[in-house]
Amino acid sequence: MFYYIAKIIVLVIIKVMFRIEVRGLENIPKKGPVIICPNHISLLDPPVIGALLNRRIYFMAKEELFKNPFLKLLLGTGLGAFPVKRGTADLSAIKTALSYLKKGRAIGIFPEGTRSKTGKLQKAEPGVALLAIKGNAPVVPIGIKGKYRLFSKIIINIGKPITFEKYANSKLSSERLSAIGEEIMQEIAKLL
Repeated sequence: MFYYIAKIIVLVIIKVMFRIEVRGLENIPKKGPVIICPNHISLLDPPVIGALLNRRIYFMAKEELFKNPFLKLLLGTGLGAFPVKRGTADLSAIKTALSYLKKGRAIGIFPEGTRSKTGKLQKAEPGVALLAIKGNAPVVPIGIKGKYRLFSKIIINIGKPITFEKYANSKLSSERLSAIGEEIMQEIAKLL
């Protein structure tokens, strides 16, 4: 219940503050497991994406945010986000994400692992590729263009889902995960 109330409040705020145009909303699968993969340019990306898409999204968020009791309650309990230790192979976060995917939920991951300070795309972390394959989930690339300045135009381009079923029974080497991550980033780049 809290999630949907928060979504409405965020939607009203962002529609007043920004001129947002969303393209490709029909590319978000209505049901089943899916990984939502936007580029990451601002702290506002998760609430904006969460409010604008037609499915509830469980975002993977940096562990540091959960150290604040208020944010832990808001993000974790209220919004369903879950922590990840950045820079490591966080098995707990991977297990949580896989359990959400197994339940047919949508998870949100910023494949770069952090915000881009320059706006340029960075290399994808291997976790997104691992989750796509192990979770048997399509990846929906999203390109966010613009700057979150008062009354500025933000364009959110949602690409078609990418599947990686062909890798389901193959060895998942770090090279393969990097190649899949690169493919995801190339699809995001096309949307910018």
